Amino acid sequence: MAADVDKTPAGEPKDDHDEDRATPSSRCARSRFKQFSSLFLIAAVPFIGFCIKYYQDIQLVKRHEAGLKALGADGLFFFSSLDIDHDLYLSPEEFKPIAEKLTGAAPPPEFEEEIPHDPNGETLTLHAKMQPLLLESMTKSKDGFLGVSHSSLSGLRFWKRPAILSSTFYARQFKVFLPPSGKSALGDTWWIIPSELNIFTGYLPNNRYHPPTPRGKEVLIHSMLSMFHPRPFVKSRFAPQGAVACIRAASDFYYDIVFRIHAEFQLNDVPDFPFWFTPGQFAGNIILSKDASHVREFHLYVPNDKSLNVDMEWLYGASESSNMEVDIGYLPQMELRAEGPSTPSVIYDEQGNMIDSRGEGGEPIQFMFEEIVWSAEMSREEASRHLEVTMYPFKKVPYLPFNEAFSRADTEKKLVHSILLWGALDDQSCSGRTLRETVLESSPVLALLNQSFISSWSLVKELEDLGKPPKSELYHAARLHLEKYTFPVEMTVALPNGTVVHHINANHFLDQTSMKPEEEEGPAISFSAGFEDPSTSTYIHFLQEGLEKARPYLES
Repeated sequence: MAADVDKTPAGEPKDDHDEDRATPSSRCARSRFKQFSSLFLIAAVPFIGFCIKYYQDIQLVKRHEAGLKALGADGLFFFSSLDIDHDLYLSPEEFKPIAEKLTGAAPPPEFEEEIPHDPNGETLTLHAKMQPLLLESMTKSKDGFLGVSHSSLSGLRFWKRPAILSSTFYARQFKVFLPPSGKSALGDTWWIIPSELNIFTGYLPNNRYHPPTPRGKEVLIHSMLSMFHPRPFVKSRFAPQGAVACIRAASDFYYDIVFRIHAEFQLNDVPDFPFWFTPGQFAGNIILSKDASHVREFHLYVPNDKSLNVDMEWLYGASESSNMEVDIGYLPQMELRAEGPSTPSVIYDEQGNMIDSRGEGGEPIQFMFEEIVWSAEMSREEASRHLEVTMYPFKKVPYLPFNEAFSRADTEKKLVHSILLWGALDDQSCSGRTLRETVLESSPVLALLNQSFISSWSLVKELEDLGKPPKSELYHAARLHLEKYTFPVEMTVALPNGTVVHHINANHFLDQTSMKPEEEEGPAISFSAGFEDPSTSTYIHFLQEGLEKARPYLES
């Protein structure tokens, strides 16, 4: 019995082996308690998180109701356009645009500059030129803008000239255009500002007035676009965003780099509803030294070689889901051009003594520049095609002009796959965004188009113009296509003589691809069994139906 008595003196810890002397039932109970506690804590964490989220959502709903009651729908819309984080509170940073508007004084922008300024480095002066959009080119102008409120178009009507006619930059700021490591060969492309959107991420909100603060490489592009209008959005609402570049030519000391930028402007301000002005693209080129100390040439412009080159969208309500009007028009000119090569403000001799300088506002120092001899180069058209394919993978298939497509089809004995639409398919004035971001860039469709078709896309207006005196020899083919056209986009399969053998409207096509399998009529498409994407298999089916319908004509 004495052996069973605990003789450990009071206040001293028990021997570790006491745990081993515990009865099996007590050890089992203790283990189950620990397991239960662990499971309870694991289960409690998501429950607590759910409760916190539920409480936050309830508070957000209450704040939304209170805001709606205090401000009304229109007032809450304007409030939300400033509320960047959508918490229904305005921070000082979010309130800043209103403060600047009320006080008339804007503090210097807090840009995150990537390239430090060199006060002794070379500077480059850019000049802005612009001719306003031709209002008569807009579809709404045909009925005198019936139903379009005057306030909606106020920003557009009053935008007649650049906001800043000339501005001076440091040459080294243009280092953002230089290629990254591993991209020094002709035709190499790279993203200056990467696109962050795709068909899965959707698009950015429409109910905004003020662009976010530019960061890094966005700063220079934002500054240049601000010469046209004070509210440029360097990243557009729709994909592909950003800016991409390509080496067109190279010498021992210089690059000629072509670039393409997708950006847009917000023309309206409170109290008018937002009006988005989206040029099809900003194209351009820059010739600069490989260390970015000298810029020989710079040119940025909106291409004006198409009959329509700007997309416009404006809201008619106080929320993101409000009605939106859409139109397209023609902008004759919007460009920035360097007045000459970049030049230093001070020149020193070999001993470090200043021998010439340019005073504040004085004439630039005169230089004689050597001619650049390119050791390797490609055409501007070829370089631009590299940019197109980078931004639009569907352009891996060449899309020829309407007249060239039928001539090539006749030579190669192929059919013409033609897309007829309101705005350009390969820029941001497009009315076929969904089409180009899904089926047209899918590998099976690209393969079939390359194998059996000559592809083309055309603006409705351009085909209509073929019928004006003197009528083009292609007017017959154009008329046949226009007869099949239904707004907004029509896809056709045609013979080399212009006869349309098959066609489908984009809206009908999208309706088909959104149907559930049990809602589809007829048997399943056997050849599409390998394709998981219903839109891809539906487009393959459309093209193969066209081939089948054209067979009697091709065999005769």
